[in-house]
Amino acid sequence: MTGSAGFIGGYVVQELLDRGHEVVGVDNYSKYGPVSRSYDTHPRYRFVFGDARDTTLLTELLADCEHFIAAAAMIGGISYFHTYPYDLLATNERIIAASCDAAIAAQRGGRLRKVTYVSSSMVYESTDRWPSLEGDERRVPPPRSSYGFQKLAVEYFARAAWDQYELPYTIVRPFNCVGVGEGRALGDVDVLSGNVKLAMSHVVPDLVQKIVKGQDPLRILGDGSQVRHYTYGGDLAKGIVTAMEHPAADNEDFNLSTARSTTVVELAQTIWRKIKGPDTPLRLAHDPAFDHDVQLRVPDTTKAMDVLGVQATTTLDQMLDEVIPWITQAVHDGRL
Repeated sequence: MTGSAGFIGGYVVQELLDRGHEVVGVDNYSKYGPVSRSYDTHPRYRFVFGDARDTTLLTELLADCEHFIAAAAMIGGISYFHTYPYDLLATNERIIAASCDAAIAAQRGGRLRKVTYVSSSMVYESTDRWPSLEGDERRVPPPRSSYGFQKLAVEYFARAAWDQYELPYTIVRPFNCVGVGEGRALGDVDVLSGNVKLAMSHVVPDLVQKIVKGQDPLRILGDGSQVRHYTYGGDLAKGIVTAMEHPAADNEDFNLSTARSTTVVELAQTIWRKIKGPDTPLRLAHDPAFDHDVQLRVPDTTKAMDVLGVQATTTLDQMLDEVIPWITQAVHDGRL
């Protein structure tokens, strides 16, 4: 698995180990710097410090592997897309080209059976129909952001490698991962939101740290009516690994997400209540929205359930009960 030290990667590696797999993780620590995980010394886990753009390295590592989860990418929150639009496009294109080149070579001479590509809900960025069904990404206008456009390109790479080289694939699209383990990225630029400097992160850690740091009124992007499907990292990992293993997933694509819609205002209210209690009124202030802040991101999750038996069941309350203490401690420790 490339990107094994990433946010979602940490959950996926643990899920793979829990299911009895031997795992080789590849990462160059480019986002967070060196990180430690509970499974670092696991007898069935091997970590390789390396760059996912290194085709030779990936080919060597894939020589005796049955599966390849291609998850490495430059990735961040909405402001990240605006700060590094070219780097996201150029770096991620090089990563996916190297990944496919290595997989094609490994399949010819080794045991490689399939590549599971980690795409993104951003392939539906320009959609005009909801909920987003698998296949809509090729029926609606292409994404406007360079990140969304490149993730759509990942899916074209997957299908092209099958069309020309018969390299089996599965495409998974996580929606709005929530969990622990995300820190301040090395390339972060501080973004001012009222009196709080944020890293270029995601909405849940940003809201939690604003409240922990005492921001009142609480500032949100836009009017807060944006709809998201906040999905627990552990549920996403179960979906990704099931898609990797399941024979019915070959040459298919799946939305992986909770079925529940939540607006940013509803999210802010829930986090505020959990930190401040029910007796402290929430006051909101509004920062200008970013250009690529999609208003509706609503997946259809039927296919993942019907084909894979996968369903994200962790509630928003359960996620926040795990995430809020972790982020609170990270703020106190100066990590966020």
